[in-house]
Amino acid sequence: MRLLLLLLGTEALRQHWVSAMALGLVWLIAGVSIFLDALDGVLYFPLRPFGWLLVVEGSLSILVALTRIALHPGLRLARGLLVLLAGLLIISPWHLHDFILALVFGLFLLVDGGFRIASAWVVRFPGWRLALAGGVLEFLFGVFVLEPYPTWYAGTVPGCIGIALALTGRSALLLAWRLYRLPPHASLGMLYARGHFLRSSQVELERQREDRPSGDVLTVHVWTATGTTNDPVRRPLIDRYIAAVDKKGVISTGHAALELPPDIYISHYPGVEVDHSPTDFAQMLRATSENDMPGRFQPSYREEAAEWCESTVKIRFRRFDGERVRRFWEMYRQVDTYNLTNRNCSSVVAHSLEIALEGTLAKSGRGFGHVLRILFSTEFWAAAIVRKHAEAMAWTPGFVLDYARSLRALEDPPPVSLHGMLRAMRTNWRHRQLLKRRQQRSRAVA
Repeated sequence: MRLLLLLLGTEALRQHWVSAMALGLVWLIAGVSIFLDALDGVLYFPLRPFGWLLVVEGSLSILVALTRIALHPGLRLARGLLVLLAGLLIISPWHLHDFILALVFGLFLLVDGGFRIASAWVVRFPGWRLALAGGVLEFLFGVFVLEPYPTWYAGTVPGCIGIALALTGRSALLLAWRLYRLPPHASLGMLYARGHFLRSSQVELERQREDRPSGDVLTVHVWTATGTTNDPVRRPLIDRYIAAVDKKGVISTGHAALELPPDIYISHYPGVEVDHSPTDFAQMLRATSENDMPGRFQPSYREEAAEWCESTVKIRFRRFDGERVRRFWEMYRQVDTYNLTNRNCSSVVAHSLEIALEGTLAKSGRGFGHVLRILFSTEFWAAAIVRKHAEAMAWTPGFVLDYARSLRALEDPPPVSLHGMLRAMRTNWRHRQLLKRRQQRSRAVA
């Protein structure tokens, strides 16, 4: 939900704070009612129609994934299969379907709650006690879902839906109150950002009078951990999102930077090269003040690339607010403090990108249908998950890479209509036929 609000922007949301509060109150009441209804064993929630909706949504996701018109077809396919399976289990007359759903939901809550607990305890970021309490509550709710009392798993699905609605309603109420109290030109990106460099007086980003020239391109540069390591020892997921280790035991975390010509280059680096040995690295994971160190800011991408190497991946954006990025960078660089898990190269790039894209969805002028396309896109779902886990642990170049790619795809999300999917399938088929004919001609000439 926070990601959608960031894309809509403060200016579009401030005038609807009353509607957001009313909607949040309705969702909160509906969520509590559905959860209480699921506890007595007599369900009034339309479970089977909801199951059929999941079947349709999962089938459409699979169809879009097979057309390969999405940025993450594999992720969309996996999501579609899970949603389709959940829908089929809900409408199935099989007597064990309630138990299987409870097992899936319960294990997911246990794993996610355990991850939040471990991240909060190890990293100790600002607000970690509240995050730890949330992880404990999620873990306990997972235990509640797995045990049969009081409905013998019959109320698992509506109970989880009720809790989700209630939490969403609570978030909407808090958001409405914050919107009411925010000053003009305030930035939700800075308000939601985690980091000790932010102050309550810094959430306001006044627009500058000068206009940026047209045709500017904002580029996110990512040096992946494996791309900057000589002969790395392969460790799936860890290499991608945390760090890579070579055969000598040297750890590389990669790097991230943001470039906006002609004069903005956001690249935060420790003032003194950190010795990423396994012993010291474990002690530096805490986002506490004893791990703060002086930092330095690289002057430009050309100089950084010449000193080190070219970035592994480049993600470019053409729809953004450059002046807000300029103002944010002016405030950020007043303090050069660097912290490996709380104020690092990746966190400043992620927050800068959110501030640059804040409000672009509301300013696009594409209407409510475009908002729905984004809401139901796998890229939006993937970006929200990446942001959630990065804020719960720490922003790393791997998280920035996936987040930037997903946000880039949201500028033009894949179609969700049947006509759009059929047109994409036809275009994809024609492209494959063209490639096939070219290969045949090349073989004939050879």
